[in-house]
Amino acid sequence: MPADAARTRPTCRPAAAMSWEDVVDRARALAATGRAVLGIAGPPGAGKTTLASALVAALDRAAPGSAAHVPMDGFHLADVELTRLGRLDRKGAPDTFDADGYRALLARLVAPRAGEIVYAPAFDRELEQPVAGSIPVGGAVDLVVSEGNYLLLPGPGWRAARELCAEVWWVDAGPDERTRRLVARHERFGKSAAAAEVWVRDVDGANARLIETTRDEADLIVPGDLELPG
Repeated sequence: MPADAARTRPTCRPAAAMSWEDVVDRARALAATGRAVLGIAGPPGAGKTTLASALVAALDRAAPGSAAHVPMDGFHLADVELTRLGRLDRKGAPDTFDADGYRALLARLVAPRAGEIVYAPAFDRELEQPVAGSIPVGGAVDLVVSEGNYLLLPGPGWRAARELCAEVWWVDAGPDERTRRLVARHERFGKSAAAAEVWVRDVDGANARLIETTRDEADLIVPGDLELPG
């Protein structure tokens, strides 16, 4: 990525003008340039994973194997390390991720060796742990879609990761809907209703406030209520 890339990035498009076809067309245009990484940012519960999965499915329908989904969540530090660091009670904050490891993976994905399969980690929501070597990204992939909370965050690791992305989009969703989704997610994976609400208020909420300060750094704003294909 050229050093002056930030100065040539497109202006954020107004969310009101967006349609699903617009989103897919823009992703296809990125894929047409050769191997590229599309980042999708936004606060917890905004719908980043849903959008990333839908985009990959749409591109794969047109050209099977041409897109891959590589979430940033695979770079969560394991609970044993968070316990050692004293950060387990705020898991999901920026310093509970391996930002430099994520950047190193994106660098490999942007410029793979000929014939190389790059293996990326995933995050198992049942275990609540990262799982190495889970996602193969082969040579036929033109677009890697990578979503994560902190892609637009300043700081050495995050900034370097952002510069490896051809574009970073922001998913815009209202706080009430995000809270509803997050509480339901935490309950689904084992927290009581009361514990889920406290976690969303004290941990996810603090992270969301930090992440929202980076919204204007995105290349494109995608509305959280965008109608995706069924």
